Amino acid sequence: MKIGVISDTHNVLRDDVLIYLKECDYIIHAGDVCKEEIIERLNEIANTFVVRGNNDKFEGLPDYLELEMNELLIYVVHDKKDIPKHVDNFDLVIYGHSHKYEYEVKDGVVYLNPGGCGRRRFSLSLTMAIVTIEDKEIKVTRINLED
Repeated sequence: MKIGVISDTHNVLRDDVLIYLKECDYIIHAGDVCKEEIIERLNEIANTFVVRGNNDKFEGLPDYLELEMNELLIYVVHDKKDIPKHVDNFDLVIYGHSHKYEYEVKDGVVYLNPGGCGRRRFSLSLTMAIVTIEDKEIKVTRINLED
């Protein structure tokens, strides 16, 4: 199973992002979508899960999600500071907000910020991630995007 993981699109869906997402079974967006039309477009590609970012002003988005996929538990929130202290029962924690790619495994939990793939922020790279889950094993691939 492949999951496209994106964040901080801020009303921008780049063509290269869409190409990668078309290969995925699911999409997880860690917030700052900004317009509902972006979610509708993503759902045309694959079943999409989205959390509220600090710039998302429309109704209907949860502050966090707890998902189960291929027997793995996934926690999704926009801002790293809002991750609960005890997430050791999750296999993967996804967050965004900083526009900076981060990947870390701590106490058996994979923490992933796919970075921003909308508008460039400061001098940060535009990035996203593909998470492949096979036999309960999580493989994260960083995708560096062009301007």
